[in-house]
Amino acid sequence: MRFSGNCFRRKQRKFNRVPLTRDHAVSRTKIMVAFKEEFPYLRTESGQLFEFNRDWLHAAITRAADKAGYPSWWLTDHVTESIAFYLRLRNDESVVAFSQLSQTVRYVLKVIGYKEIIPHFAPSPPPISISLFEIAEQAGTGYELAFFDLLERRINALIQTGMDNLQLCSLQRCVKHLRGVKVWTRACDALREEIVCFVREKITSTAEVARLDCSLR
Repeated sequence: MRFSGNCFRRKQRKFNRVPLTRDHAVSRTKIMVAFKEEFPYLRTESGQLFEFNRDWLHAAITRAADKAGYPSWWLTDHVTESIAFYLRLRNDESVVAFSQLSQTVRYVLKVIGYKEIIPHFAPSPPPISISLFEIAEQAGTGYELAFFDLLERRINALIQTGMDNLQLCSLQRCVKHLRGVKVWTRACDALREEIVCFVREKITSTAEVARLDCSLR
């Protein structure tokens, strides 16, 4: 995520502030219940499903605002949370079209008076996250060849969807599981490097992923 230190002052807008009421007859015993935040999946035109990610949306709005001449735009957080609230209202649906999400963001930008940002808002689908540890569990302890085979199949399948942002996580847990150890060893270092080289070679040797941004941690 990139932020600029410059600030372009937009003409001031007046917002009506509604005073919050306070109930003084609140019971001394307060019961707080935390609900897990759930969002429907996003589906692209190719049929690929993605999980909603606040940081991804925040970065997409930031880039659009910056291109429109509003670096460090002060309403980025507000718009991001508005879209998150919109998706929470639709949590009874399992899937929401990615195009519908983009259209909703553009609608919000128009309503709040920043339609000049709309032409610059053209986000790619959210990043896909793959747990290397989960793949290692499928392969089984000590079955490194099976792990590399499963990993290659997973990467190939994702490349076919046209994704351009891939996050491979849980590398350390993956290596320890495959080695069958609880404490990191020199053998773990070797396997870790082997996995990194395997992923790098697979990504760089595929012409279709010239724009692919891949991170491994």
